Amino acid sequence: MYAMHFSGQQARWQETAELDPPRPGEVQLRVAYAGVNRADLMQRAGHYPPPPGVSDIPGLEVSGTVIGVGANVRSLAAGDEVCALLAGGGYAEKVNVDARQVLPLPRGFSLRDGAALPEVFATAWLNLFMEGNLQPGERVLLHAGASSVGRAAIQLCRAFDRPCFVTAGSQAKLDACAALGADEGFNRHDGSFVDAVKAWGGADVIVDPVGASYLPDNQRVLNADGRLVLIGLMGGRHAELDMGRMLVKRQRLIGSTLRGKSPAAKGEIMQALYTHVWPLLESARLNIQLDRCWPIEEVNDAHACMEQNANAGKLVLHISARQ
Repeated sequence: MYAMHFSGQQARWQETAELDPPRPGEVQLRVAYAGVNRADLMQRAGHYPPPPGVSDIPGLEVSGTVIGVGANVRSLAAGDEVCALLAGGGYAEKVNVDARQVLPLPRGFSLRDGAALPEVFATAWLNLFMEGNLQPGERVLLHAGASSVGRAAIQLCRAFDRPCFVTAGSQAKLDACAALGADEGFNRHDGSFVDAVKAWGGADVIVDPVGASYLPDNQRVLNADGRLVLIGLMGGRHAELDMGRMLVKRQRLIGSTLRGKSPAAKGEIMQALYTHVWPLLESARLNIQLDRCWPIEEVNDAHACMEQNANAGKLVLHISARQ
């Protein structure tokens, strides 16, 4: 089969070893599209290696067709069109994946649409409702609200009637967030978001991909018993934590990553999506935010677009099989 390999800035779509048949509990997919995620760029730069035993081929989500079914798999069959959450290996013609991490496409969705679903909605659901334990009436602060995960999270907040405040890097991005259902927003280039968020009522849950540079201000706007869910380190990894404020307000700081979770844990998240999110997608109460699609051979352009924050939604790669 063919797969995408990287060496520094060199990307090579080249023939590689054929996959083994799927093991018990797994399915084999012929990949149609692969989603692009910032983790792919980090892995390419040598900053985010795959978990032990996982392929070094990037790609954390795909859509495609089931072409092989391992023993003990009852929910999927050859020919099913599906999307899947991976730990790696998506930039390839084929991939083996635990069946618990695979879902049928929502009704009315194409394979191209499907590649834009698993990672963003799994990340948003995990960090809002599982890690963040978001309850009715609570308020959410979403940093990088115009990112793919942010756009999914805004829509989930709207669908489940949880007010949300977003930060983003331009008025155009704030307008896009408002169109999706964000209640208020703040341009990060205008300084600290503290006064604006406090005036809005503070936050009970914060989902933050920025990290160190936002920690002090996050603590200032986090309400009593609030949860700060850290999902990235774009603003650095070292910061001063005000433990007095944390103690008095009973704040909780939660680190969260999706890639390294076990297949069982990922399966639990995917089942939650199938139960709570898929019906909303099928009824158009939630929408994918698909920006652009490139052929896999133009992966450098897709990665450059994400590196420059030039995308307004999800980026996907088309994997055209070679016969």
